[in-house]
Amino acid sequence: MRRRLFAAVLGAAALALVLSGASVFVWVIGLAAATIVAGLLNSSVTAQLHRAESESDQSIRHLESRITELSTDRARTEAILSAMVEGVLVVDSSGRVRLMNDAARRMLNVDDSVFGRPYVESLRHPGIVHQLGAALKGERLEPEEVPIANRIFSALATPAGRHDGGGAVLVLHDISELRRADRVRRDFVANVSHELRTPLTAVRGYVEALTEEPVTPDQRRQFLAVIERHTGRMERLVRDLLRLARLDAQQETADVHPCEIESLFRAVLSDLAGPIEQQKIRTLITVAPEAKIVQLDPIKLHDALRNLIENAVNYSPEGGLITLAARVDGARVVLSVGDEGPGLPDSDLSRVFERFYRVDKSRTRDPGGTGLGLSIVRHLVELHGGNVRAENKPDRGAMFTIELPR
Repeated sequence: MRRRLFAAVLGAAALALVLSGASVFVWVIGLAAATIVAGLLNSSVTAQLHRAESESDQSIRHLESRITELSTDRARTEAILSAMVEGVLVVDSSGRVRLMNDAARRMLNVDDSVFGRPYVESLRHPGIVHQLGAALKGERLEPEEVPIANRIFSALATPAGRHDGGGAVLVLHDISELRRADRVRRDFVANVSHELRTPLTAVRGYVEALTEEPVTPDQRRQFLAVIERHTGRMERLVRDLLRLARLDAQQETADVHPCEIESLFRAVLSDLAGPIEQQKIRTLITVAPEAKIVQLDPIKLHDALRNLIENAVNYSPEGGLITLAARVDGARVVLSVGDEGPGLPDSDLSRVFERFYRVDKSRTRDPGGTGLGLSIVRHLVELHGGNVRAENKPDRGAMFTIELPR
């Protein structure tokens, strides 16, 4: 029994040992396999994480590049809009102002407070409201002339998108100078026609009278004197027109050298001695010491001063006073011609230097000029790099002032 019991115990112990060893072996094998699998899984996850990180970095770099491009494009657009002389205004689909350049602000006389507000509240100009309203509906209108604060603008609004609801862009062009030039051109043609037709009609009438009717010697002399006066007027007109054409074409230049201003004044007065004595005009010359000698073209300035002084003589009352003065104001020499005539209407002060422009609209008053003298004066002064202006004196009469570089 003991031997059998001992053998059974030994067998059981051996079996238990074998089973324990097998279990440890299996556990070790499983742990190794799990470790291997975990390692493989970690490697895969790490690779995926690296790949995802690389793709993320690439996307961030692409996004940064796009942001930089957009910022550059925006800065370029703002620079272009700021440099444009045309006014540009953009509204969104709801009609609210989203963009406006500096030129549009000046033209419309508005500030940044209009941004984000409906254009119908901010821009109280019927023409502009009409253009933007049509553009927001997808319509395309013809440009419309809009007068704003003594200026004339051409307004054109177009839809911002292909379909309705994409907003609208308004562009404003300042055409004030074009309209003024067009008005001057029409006035020029009308005045040239009148200035030539009047003497030609007179000459033709007196020639017919001389050839068809018997006239006395006194009448013949009288008729010939009228013909001579009118032909001389046409000759002066043609001569002035040709000179203006040369000045416009910059075919005349200023031959500048030292010139004594008082001598220049007295030379012009000597040329006009006849009408000055006839109307008993008094003259007063005042030349500051620092303005006695000036660098200029004496021939061209003589022509300019002659036109101004002749104008003053024509419009001065009998026994009136004409003042001629020269002084230095900083870097400029100021020459002035004043009279005691009726003066100029304030509305005409800026237009008296236009060709054929007459303050006296009546055709019956003929002081003997061609209507081109003041325009020639302006061109001759500008040839020296100066400017000329007209103004009324506080008491009575007109004052013409020439400013030249010292």
